[in-house]
Amino acid sequence: MITADGIREKKRAALASVASAMLLVSLKVFLAVATGSLGILSEALHSGLDLVTTVVTYLSVRVADKPADADHPYGHGKVENFGAFVETGLLIAAALYIIYEAFRRLLFAEVHIEPSLLAIGILGVTIVVDVVRSRHLRRVARKYQSDALEADALHFSTDVWSTVVVMFGIALVWAGESTGLAWLRYADPIAALAVSGVIIWVGSRLGKRTIDALLDAAPHGLQERIAAAAEGVEGVLAAERVRVRRAGHRHFVDVTISVPRTMSFEQVHATSEAVEASIERIVPADVTVHMEPRAPAGENLFDAIRALAHRRGLAIHELSAHQLDGRLLVDFHLELDEGLSLHEAHRRATELEEDVLRENPGVAAVNIHIEPLGTHISAAAEMKELAAAVQEHVNALRSDYHELVDCHEVKVRRANHKILVSCHCTMRSELPITEVHDVTAALEDRVREKFPAISRVTIHPEPIEER
Repeated sequence: MITADGIREKKRAALASVASAMLLVSLKVFLAVATGSLGILSEALHSGLDLVTTVVTYLSVRVADKPADADHPYGHGKVENFGAFVETGLLIAAALYIIYEAFRRLLFAEVHIEPSLLAIGILGVTIVVDVVRSRHLRRVARKYQSDALEADALHFSTDVWSTVVVMFGIALVWAGESTGLAWLRYADPIAALAVSGVIIWVGSRLGKRTIDALLDAAPHGLQERIAAAAEGVEGVLAAERVRVRRAGHRHFVDVTISVPRTMSFEQVHATSEAVEASIERIVPADVTVHMEPRAPAGENLFDAIRALAHRRGLAIHELSAHQLDGRLLVDFHLELDEGLSLHEAHRRATELEEDVLRENPGVAAVNIHIEPLGTHISAAAEMKELAAAVQEHVNALRSDYHELVDCHEVKVRRANHKILVSCHCTMRSELPITEVHDVTAALEDRVREKFPAISRVTIHPEPIEER
């Protein structure tokens, strides 16, 4: 965003441009009347149009930096682009008039002009003014990415060359009068034609750029750079669509990215923010990121099933799969609202089962265990006696499981008419995680065998250093 100081600097540059244009118009009109030169007249017309366009530029800059409002949610930046477009039209109109007058003088009318050293000297002064003004405008335009100010800078930089051509034409006419070479009088309208060529060349470049901005043409190569930046963010599978539009100095970017469908909402949000930050490092922009969940290449069966459950807003756990007679069977527990009837619960389980079978052709059968979701937890105190018994029983199993060091922090709670047990088990640090998982699973089974009233046992393994 441009600061208040930046806005003031842009306005000052535009006002200085207006003052310079008024000075140049005054000098060139005086010379055109004094000498009768078409070349100088073309320069006076050119500068007169520059005066109009600098006023347009100043007004454009004032409006373009207004903040977005209810009627202009994307801001007012395109006013600058429209101002530059108006300048283009005025420039081309001036060039056409100069071409017409030049051919009229070359072919049909003879106009006497009065060249002088004073005229050449004043034209030299206008060149200095043009150089100073164009450099200042270009610096401010690049600093704040202002199309209108850059258009002004481009005009005044081309004024330098067109004025040099006019000076050369005046000098040739003067030389013709001094030497008696009458044909040199054509140097003045020829110089005017050269100025017209410069104006048309500048106008065509500026016109193409402003029309592109007004029609929301994406800057060349920017979409590819944005797509590459988005795809470089961790968690992004691909940038599926990138759209860019520009209004004044600011860009607006809409990007659609695909992310793994098993991502949590928090992960997706963090990925979106990372994509926005990566794009803003390329170009100042207002970025909108749309996410599409996709199955990543090589997605495993369990992640695919979890994604299907998430899509229906269902919670599952205890997911497992095994081969039986060459057929792949899948089992998992499905948690549903305890207020549902069996009919409704079975319907939801059946829908999920059908999803799993349809989207995973390798699965032959699905067995779903339905249980209450467990949203209401009672405030019953810990069952201290049972906790002590569980801890004693697990520690007594150390002779059967050499990996186990000890069991501690056993807690027992009752939830939804179920008894739930959690505990910490210290194990040897060098054990691989697969072996630790097998041991904890076996210990959980042994606890449930010893205490059938317990519905679920959760063991948290920890290395001996953390004990």
